[in-house]
Amino acid sequence: MGKGFLIKKDATVVSAKIKEAVSSVLPVCIIVFVLGATVTPIDSGVMLAFLFGAFLMSVGMGLFSLGADVAMTPIGEYVGMTVLKTKKLWIILPIFFIVGLLITIAEPDLLFLTDELEESVDKWLILVTVGVGVGVFLCVAFLKMVLRVKISVILLLGYLAVFALSFFVPKNFMPLAFDSGGVTTGPISVPFIIAIGTGIASIRDDRNAESEGFGLTALCSIGPVISVMILGIVYKPYLNETAQAVVGIPDSREIMYRFGLEFPVTLKEIGIALTPIAFLFLISYAFGDKVGEGFTIRTLLGILYAYCGLVAFLVGAKVGFGNMGYGIGKTIGELEYNGIVVPISMLIGFFIIAAEPAVHVLTKRVSDVSGGAISGKALALSLMLGMSAAVGISFLRTLLHIRIIYFLLPAYVIAVSLAFVVPEFFTAIAFDAGGVSSGSMTTCFLLPLALGFCNSVGGDFATEGLGLIALVAVMPVLTLQVVGLIVKIKSKNVAATELTGTPERERILD
Repeated sequence: MGKGFLIKKDATVVSAKIKEAVSSVLPVCIIVFVLGATVTPIDSGVMLAFLFGAFLMSVGMGLFSLGADVAMTPIGEYVGMTVLKTKKLWIILPIFFIVGLLITIAEPDLLFLTDELEESVDKWLILVTVGVGVGVFLCVAFLKMVLRVKISVILLLGYLAVFALSFFVPKNFMPLAFDSGGVTTGPISVPFIIAIGTGIASIRDDRNAESEGFGLTALCSIGPVISVMILGIVYKPYLNETAQAVVGIPDSREIMYRFGLEFPVTLKEIGIALTPIAFLFLISYAFGDKVGEGFTIRTLLGILYAYCGLVAFLVGAKVGFGNMGYGIGKTIGELEYNGIVVPISMLIGFFIIAAEPAVHVLTKRVSDVSGGAISGKALALSLMLGMSAAVGISFLRTLLHIRIIYFLLPAYVIAVSLAFVVPEFFTAIAFDAGGVSSGSMTTCFLLPLALGFCNSVGGDFATEGLGLIALVAVMPVLTLQVVGLIVKIKSKNVAATELTGTPERERILD
């Protein structure tokens, strides 16, 4: 009876989360309908696939959100605490490296990006390279928290390494390197990394430990950029100049056929990706503190929720949103007034971030830790503004054929410089938020939109089509840092280190 009640309760939660997901996806659907009725006529088959995809994504987002709450976050906390209790670096660091590698290979955003590159470079070579980068920097993040090093120092050193390497990386490989940093912080890795940060914070004895659990996602985004750059320097892979075209969908039978083909492939991919995470939990269960049977069953059930949710979300995103994005981008690129893509993409970018699963995980965590002083709505609005600016700049550079480094370099110089001025809590949140902004919706809809537009205007796929995710990862950082700077100015008589965990935080953040 207890299990039945639990499942019934979960069904109620999922229903509420699906309604929330529908409200997130709805603005994007409205924009697509308006575009279809005006500047970009859309084939009826593609539109039907898009609608079914939106349905799958809404259901998938609801299921995954529940799975993240009852499985991914608890597993991250449990594994983290089990490892940390050994208090032995020679055990902690290798296990954290393995955890970083496994959760990255399981990341659906990265799987989607590597699918786009499959004809150009070996998929598993990129997956493992990116995973190694996350694993190394998860260890760096652990050492940063234990040794109490300011995040601004690590960010400065990390991005100095990135831009030093950029002088040696092949030109057509650089956008991929920066995009790799963005896609690693998605719906699977973010709950895990945040939970591990909470676990590390619990072994600290100072009052700011919990707030310093933020920033791990940001640091784990640097590692893949460096590792993929090194791969580009050593391996010197060649990326095709044009992206593979997405074929239209003529009728309802073809729609079902496409979805039918994608389901087993995605079931297998997500199954392979999540199995090591479940295995990691069972290993920790065998060697760590014993927990009740209820916790184990609940966690395994949560993994099932996350599995079903991710499969539904990704199938809907790939077949429905991916085809629609590419088609809209291609059509706009063929227009005589194709510059209209900039305001249109900015509008889409403003609303699409609300549909990112990882964003909901982060905003909830920030609101909880700050005691509600930083509301989820305020954080989301800052992200939406940053996202809108990033997408607009990305399409503008494709239209004008400008290299991405000319935008990324000044953006990161400003962001890292502000890290030494803005309160550390805001810096950590800002860089974390930049990572989660470049999630599944960006990868599965905006990236195909950019590739379709790039092909239409005769741009180079590697240097002008890719790179959107990288810009999406940095612009929200700047908008949130500006908010943090305003907060600091208003509370200049209070030390930045007292921003959270003190009775004065409500007055500071008012």
